[in-house]
Amino acid sequence: MRVFVTGVNGQLGHDCVKELTKRGYETVASGIREMPAGLSPAAYFRLDITDREAVMRIIGSVHPDVIIHCAAWTAVDAAEEEENRPKVYAVNAQGTHNIAEAAKSVDAKMVYISTDYVFDGKGERPWQPDDKNYAPLNVYGKSKLEGEMAVNALLTKYFIVRIEWVFGVNGKNFVKTILNLGKNRDTVRVVNDQVGTPTYTCDLARLLADMIETDKYGYYHATNEGGYISWYDFAREIYRQSGITTSVVPVTTAEYGLSKAARPFNSRLDKSKLLEARFTPMPDWKDALRRFLGEIGVETDAL
Repeated sequence: MRVFVTGVNGQLGHDCVKELTKRGYETVASGIREMPAGLSPAAYFRLDITDREAVMRIIGSVHPDVIIHCAAWTAVDAAEEEENRPKVYAVNAQGTHNIAEAAKSVDAKMVYISTDYVFDGKGERPWQPDDKNYAPLNVYGKSKLEGEMAVNALLTKYFIVRIEWVFGVNGKNFVKTILNLGKNRDTVRVVNDQVGTPTYTCDLARLLADMIETDKYGYYHATNEGGYISWYDFAREIYRQSGITTSVVPVTTAEYGLSKAARPFNSRLDKSKLLEARFTPMPDWKDALRRFLGEIGVETDAL
């Protein structure tokens, strides 16, 4: 099987290439910049997904069986800035349309990585993969929802996989930020009224590789197991495992007050559809965190 992965300069795309290569698939990677270190795909293309002609030409020449589309604008606060909004929609909406159109032209399966931000985050009921009561709160969420709609309109052989709270070795993330803050501060303030579940890109890459080996198409939610927590809970566990004594102070989103983009309070994603489709669930998020800390060279406790 030949698999084309976009966005390998990011956390998930990077780990997808590693997982697919490990499984022996002919993996072709693409990204907006030079290929990051540590990867060995069969081929690499510098690709701007907003360039429809380039997308059609490259994917037409590669002729993959599957496209895993990880490329996205993910800077949520920067997306709210007026000058950035056209770029955000160009990447997340039109760029995804271009990839889906190319997938259709070569009859490839497509995996589109979406987000909990397509929902408004109200209430406490976990969001179901097939919920359609979208009401994204910010530009990022709106642009990713447009990407979902493009994939759904153009293709039948697709997996739309919503994820959240992502951390991986190749890029910035909450875990790395909290670790860095803990080096220089006695206390850190972390919001405790936004609830969701962390997602380790190594584990997610394995799940996506399992998915593309099937024809169980549709919408899915994918995070690590271990229940729903707040960012405050996550930060405390990061410090507990890494042995950092910095105190974590819980605050409300309103008290924190630094974000330009509105964030959903309820990011509980129901993953039962994965079990119904007989996909192996991802491990507990605490176990995932421990493995990630080891991957980046942080010594952890034995518990």
